[in-house]
Amino acid sequence: MPTTERAARRRGIDALLRRSPLQPVFRARAARRLAVLAYHGIDDPAAFRCQMERLVRTARPVGLDEVARAAEHRRPLPPRSVLVTFDDGDRSVLTEALPVLARLGVPAAAYVITDLIDGDEPYWWAEAAHLVGHGGRAAALRGLGPTAAVRRMKALPDGERQRTLAELRDTARHRAPRQRQLSRGELHRLLDGGISIGNHTASHPCLDRCSDLELDDQLVRAHDRLTQWLGRPPTSFAYPNGNFDPRAERVLRSLGYRTGFLFDHRHTELAPAHRLRISRLRVNSHTGRDRFDTILSGLHPAVHRLRGGH
Repeated sequence: MPTTERAARRRGIDALLRRSPLQPVFRARAARRLAVLAYHGIDDPAAFRCQMERLVRTARPVGLDEVARAAEHRRPLPPRSVLVTFDDGDRSVLTEALPVLARLGVPAAAYVITDLIDGDEPYWWAEAAHLVGHGGRAAALRGLGPTAAVRRMKALPDGERQRTLAELRDTARHRAPRQRQLSRGELHRLLDGGISIGNHTASHPCLDRCSDLELDDQLVRAHDRLTQWLGRPPTSFAYPNGNFDPRAERVLRSLGYRTGFLFDHRHTELAPAHRLRISRLRVNSHTGRDRFDTILSGLHPAVHRLRGGH
C-alpha cells in the first residue's frame, strides 16, 4: 500500500476510535492514571504547540520531582496528571519545544546520550539506516533494508552491533551526514527553562544486549558526566529503546536514582508502584488530534496491545 494511502487509512481509524463510545469510558478511567508522554525530536512545531495547548486545557501537567515524590511516598498525584518527556536529547527540544513549554508553564524531562554532547555525531541508528541505504554491507544484515537492518542491530549483542556498524562504515558509498548535538551550556538552558535532565546512557545501546561490564560502564559513565556538567547527580533514567533490564535497576538504585522510565505505550498509577519501571506512552509531534486524544485516554494503547503491539 502506498505511503499516502496508508497514512489516510490510519487517520480514518484514528477518527473512528476518537468517536467510539468506548472513548468516554477510557477517558474516565485515564483520569485516575498517570500519563507519561514519550517524545523524541520535534519535527512539527505547530502540531506540538497544539498538543501542549490541549494538554494544558484538559489535563494537569506535572514535573519529574512530583512524580518521584508520589512514587516514593505512595501518595497519588492529582487526577489527569501528565508528565512530558523527551528521549535522546535532540536539539529541537531546545529550539522548538522549550519556548512552547516555557510559555505554557509545562514542566518536562529530557534524557540525553552523554557521548553525543558537544559534538556532531549522528545517532547510531540513523547512521546505520543511512549507510545501508547507500550500499553498506555487513554479515549480520544480509538482504535487509534500512529499517529492518536497524531492528536487527538492536537485537544483536552490543559488541556485535558495534562491529556491524563498523562494517557498514567501511562498505557504504557515502558517510552519514553530521548532526549538531546539544552542548553542555545548552543543557543548562534546558534546566533554566524548566526541563529536567536525565540519564539515557553514554551511547544508547539496548541494555539487555550488553554484558555486565558494558552495562555498568554505560550507566556509570553517563551518570558521572552529567554530575560533572550539571553540578549535581541526575536522579532519573530512561531505558534506551525501552528495554528494561533488572541489572540496570540494581545499578540505578545504587546510584540513588528516584525514577526510571520504560517505552511500553501504557499508562501507570498516579502513585507509581515501581518507581524505576514507570510506563510511558509513545507520541510524536506530528501525532494527529484524534490519535493524541485516544493515546491520552488509553484507548489507542489498548487497541495497540490487542493487535499484538508491545
